[in-house]
Amino acid sequence: MSPQPLVGGSKEVGYRNFTAAKRILPRLYSGMEVDFYCGCRYQGKDVDWASCGYQPRKSESRASRIEWEHVVPAWVLGHQRQCWQQGGRKNCAANDPLFQMAEGDLNNLVPAVGEVNGDRANFSYGAWEIHPRPVYGQCQSIVDFKLKRFQPREEVRGAAARITLYMHQRYGLSMSRQDKQLMCAWARQYPVDEWERKRNKRIVQWQGEGNFLVSQPEELSRVCA
Repeated sequence: MSPQPLVGGSKEVGYRNFTAAKRILPRLYSGMEVDFYCGCRYQGKDVDWASCGYQPRKSESRASRIEWEHVVPAWVLGHQRQCWQQGGRKNCAANDPLFQMAEGDLNNLVPAVGEVNGDRANFSYGAWEIHPRPVYGQCQSIVDFKLKRFQPREEVRGAAARITLYMHQRYGLSMSRQDKQLMCAWARQYPVDEWERKRNKRIVQWQGEGNFLVSQPEELSRVCA
């Protein structure tokens, strides 16, 4: 696919690079200030641990702040592109218009506790524990560093799956058969909810295009055929 021209201003409608997207995201999530992976409330960039029973695993300072998490990691968006071979993410963000568009796609960006964002890294999603042993206090998302997998809490699995499937379709990314099966299973098991619909409407206002799997759930059968 060919990249679309990017916009920079806060009043323009269109795709943005990641830097410009981060200026819009606090407004996009206004009134919806709950982190994606643990359900922690936040104000500005400050995480309220008490609201979700969060306990830092290692880094109190990073656990104290909200960061913008790429549901489909930037590494997945870029590592197969020539720009990445020649200078990694920094080079792609500076010189590759399609990577810039994908990296700033509002559909793929969610608020996350910084420590969890850092731990998730570029690991694929998985599900291996029905009753997760806590990693971050009462937070129900867990990480397995040995297997390099990340298990998101049940409440966001449908949204995470639809975002993942959308991004792979939109940007022609490759996905393993195993990962696609899991994402399709989650998307079916956990249907579109009110949070997704509200978020999608706001993304359309800012970007001009949301996630078709949220606005047209019947498209899932085609994507997962």
